[in-house]
Amino acid sequence: MNRPLPLIACCTPLDASPLSADEADAAAQLFKALADPARVRLVNLLATSDEPICTCDLTPSLGLAQPTVSHHLKKLTDAGLLEREQRGKWAFYSLNRDALRGLAELVDLQEVPV
Repeated sequence: MNRPLPLIACCTPLDASPLSADEADAAAQLFKALADPARVRLVNLLATSDEPICTCDLTPSLGLAQPTVSHHLKKLTDAGLLEREQRGKWAFYSLNRDALRGLAELVDLQEVPV
């Protein structure tokens, strides 16, 4: 998927009335974007930073090659979970806090059946 998902409006909470096919697809795209340990680590690194982080600083933290890190950052950005800011030749990333609140609401099940 090449365009960012409209995360805030895309997804009905999982414990709401039955999801439409489009709502289920949008939710699945979000989970797919997070379904990689490197991407989860990227979100963690950005969540613990007060400022946007340069790609050049994320690469050594993950121990992955720069093209691989860039691929993961693109997937997270395309899903709407990250924001990208170009500063000269470097890209800086930060969490899209509104998107993460929407993701939290998506999985905030009020009552989990036992």
